[in-house]
Amino acid sequence: MDFKEIIRVIPDFPQPGISFKDITTLLKDGEMYRGAIDALKERVAHLKIDVIAGPEARGFVIGAPLAYALGVGFVPIRKSGKLPYETIEAGYDLEYGKDSLAVHTDSVLPGQNVLIADDLLATGGTISTAVNLVRQLGGNVVGAAFLIELELLEGRKKLQDVEVVSLLSYEV
Repeated sequence: MDFKEIIRVIPDFPQPGISFKDITTLLKDGEMYRGAIDALKERVAHLKIDVIAGPEARGFVIGAPLAYALGVGFVPIRKSGKLPYETIEAGYDLEYGKDSLAVHTDSVLPGQNVLIADDLLATGGTISTAVNLVRQLGGNVVGAAFLIELELLEGRKKLQDVEVVSLLSYEV
């Protein structure tokens, strides 16, 4: 399956110089969506995964179906103030701003093997923050899986001790 053929690229969104990879065109095509999740499943099958964690919001649409396909649980990592129970939080820089993420304090048990899943690896700010939150809870981050990686932004450098799997790569 040629996933790049179906992903829409929108120049100068959300600001000039950013080339947005719109995965909604893939998500609305059931065969392509299933194919992408199945392909990611194959690429992480060698890892011992107890639970998958995904950052809001597009990490949910990659991480949750991947967790289902692997038969493991899913942990939502949300924006600050969105989770109803006790949380830990961390701030981070985006390619075009700042944000913060939170996770329930009981969402990952000490020693659990966690895969972080998201739609896109760019600068690595979101994912390195997710990795740090999981580690603060005592989880063992065994890998990070992405639908897309923007290679020139070198997000992997922030994940040097984490196995990174990407289905597709773009220059920017």
